[in-house]
Amino acid sequence: MRNRVFVAVGVVLALLGVLWTLQGLGLVTGSFMTGQSLWTAIGLLSVVGGVTLLVSGLRRTRRR
Repeated sequence: MRNRVFVAVGVVLALLGVLWTLQGLGLVTGSFMTGQSLWTAIGLLSVVGGVTLLVSGLRRTRRR
């Protein structure tokens, strides 16, 4: 059960990170985040964190 939570949270966090990165770079418009370098950095950190959780959850699933 815990592995599924890691995988689900990892996927959501990675997808949000991609969106925030694109908004920070100005490629997705219509938000206060558009063109702000802070959101680019937050997005990249979120992608790294999400992928880490995803890989961790998948590794634990394979061991069992």
